[in-house]
Amino acid sequence: MIYLEKLFNLKDKVVVITGASGQLGKKICETYKNCEATVIGIDLIIDQANNIDGVEYFEVDISKKDYLDDVFKKIIDKYQRFDILINNAGVSTFEPFESRPEESIDRVMGVNLKGTFFCIQSYVNLFDEFKLDKGAIINIASIYGVVSPDYRIYTDCDRKNSEIYGATKAGVIQMTKYFAVHLAERNIRVNAVSPGGVYNPKNPQGIDFIKNYSFRCPMKRMANEDELLGAMIYLSSEAASYTTGQNIVIDGGFSAW
Repeated sequence: MIYLEKLFNLKDKVVVITGASGQLGKKICETYKNCEATVIGIDLIIDQANNIDGVEYFEVDISKKDYLDDVFKKIIDKYQRFDILINNAGVSTFEPFESRPEESIDRVMGVNLKGTFFCIQSYVNLFDEFKLDKGAIINIASIYGVVSPDYRIYTDCDRKNSEIYGATKAGVIQMTKYFAVHLAERNIRVNAVSPGGVYNPKNPQGIDFIKNYSFRCPMKRMANEDELLGAMIYLSSEAASYTTGQNIVIDGGFSAW
């Protein structure tokens, strides 16, 4: 095996990906499968149309700790290892903040914060129980955990990014730093990836939104989902053996000004 292949080798690694049926989740599952990893996808509802051949799927609500513990235990019982956890599941809400109901706030916090925490907690407890030697956690955050959305962009798009979404993604970034410190002695690396706006070819954003976002971004366009994956492969691999507690922002320079 040549040097670069060894450095980025993910063959036979057991990778668990939450939010597996969404736009990014499907692409992440496909990518790790192409890297010859053993891939397990988790989502509240598994969309069969989005399934990737060779990926094992579980339906589970990550905000419900007992169900999550049971599924994670089944995975590690079957494979006797659990190398990489990718906390990709996330939701938002789009009502005007003046009329934001408590139920919407609870849902966003339940998935984005509580769900991410429960996934990490369950993983670490099983890591200790099965005496695993190393692991990696990647949390999918957002540029809106770093900067505020520019409301001027949303001229023809009702999906205005919410304050509670941004607050939870900022929390995910802080949780990344916390666990990077507290899990270093266990040899578990914890990092985050914060995407900027990602173009959705199946359900495109509004024409004006794309134009406005592109004008606001130094690279003059939205991201393609493929452009997020290199950082994730890096953070999963031995190439990142001394990288922990970091938040890699992939936004075409959007947050640089």
